[in-house]
Amino acid sequence: MEKKKKIYLSAGVIVVVLVLVWMFGGSKAKHEISFETDVVKRGVISNSVTATGTIEPVTEVEVGTQVSGIIDKIYVDYNSIVTKGQLIAEMDKVTLTSELQSAKATYNGNKAEYDYQKKLYERNKLLYEKQLISEADYDQTAYNYQRSQSTFEQSKAALAKAQRNLSYATITSPIDGVVTSRDVEEGQTVASGFETPTLFTIAADLTKMQVVADVDEADIAGVKDGARVSFSVDAYPDDTFEGWVKQVRLGSTNSSSSSTASSTVVTYEVVITAENPDLKLKPRLTANATIYTLYKEGVLTVPNKALRFTPNPSLAKGYEIVDCPGKDKVWTLEGKTFKAHAVKKGICDGSQTEILEGLTEGVRVVTETKVDVGMPDMGAVPEAEGGRSPFMPGPPGSNKKK
Repeated sequence: MEKKKKIYLSAGVIVVVLVLVWMFGGSKAKHEISFETDVVKRGVISNSVTATGTIEPVTEVEVGTQVSGIIDKIYVDYNSIVTKGQLIAEMDKVTLTSELQSAKATYNGNKAEYDYQKKLYERNKLLYEKQLISEADYDQTAYNYQRSQSTFEQSKAALAKAQRNLSYATITSPIDGVVTSRDVEEGQTVASGFETPTLFTIAADLTKMQVVADVDEADIAGVKDGARVSFSVDAYPDDTFEGWVKQVRLGSTNSSSSSTASSTVVTYEVVITAENPDLKLKPRLTANATIYTLYKEGVLTVPNKALRFTPNPSLAKGYEIVDCPGKDKVWTLEGKTFKAHAVKKGICDGSQTEILEGLTEGVRVVTETKVDVGMPDMGAVPEAEGGRSPFMPGPPGSNKKK
């Protein structure tokens, strides 16, 4: 048994030695050198940041009421097209009408009192100037006149308020547009307190929409008014919508980070305007926006790796290298000659660089060196009789002398 283990161990060592010899001591591997190239062409160079926002109408008005009462009639529904001044709802007017009549009666009484006290004051004033009445009688007349005047002004204001409250019971559309939300039903009671209850929401023009996107504080510096924007919505995954930055709002929003409870994320609202002629974009859809902080079309571009390439003399044996002065260069390969071209760079987007001077469209430039390492040819390993390798152990007893 011990002899069998020694045979297997010896065979394994021999196989490992042969592999090492094949890798390091065999016939020399062949290296094939090639050079990758690309064409100078006109294209787009851009940098962008991403943000998520909500689609909203450009102009949207919440219609409410400043008086409490019961909704008596509703004349519009969701998606109804309305015009400015159109009647859209009415509230019950019984209570408001009664308040108006009471205010009018009070006004009339106070007006009569005011007119009487005014005439009395004017008459007593003349008598006092002729010293026909005492000073005390004149002062009392002046006092009564001033009080009646104050009471009359108060009743006039109360009458105006009652008239205005009655007008609030007739609810009209403040703009031309379409009803996007209706929050009340006929017979429902609405209470006007510290906040005006919203009855309807009306959007002015749904063919023009806007995206209010939250941009991270690390990206906001590059976002400018007028920047190009492309965005998508989950409702139309195959469509890409175009827009532009209308406003970068200065107010920031702080929110807690999901990764660390103690850290906060600061974002800024960016308003993006977009056309919506086919009405695909609906209010409150979530938009995934790409805001281009850098965008130039039709510029000469080369891959960035072309500007990093320099021919290595040890790898480019048999090739002539013609260099030139310059800080930034690209290389062309003409037959067996590498030729350097000094260039003036423009903007860069991480993968492409704009070329302002030094190259023309259609020139092929070298981008990188490619080395293909061939496998050495060790030849066939001889086999022993019967087709079995001489380095593999035979069956037990096969090494006995005959």
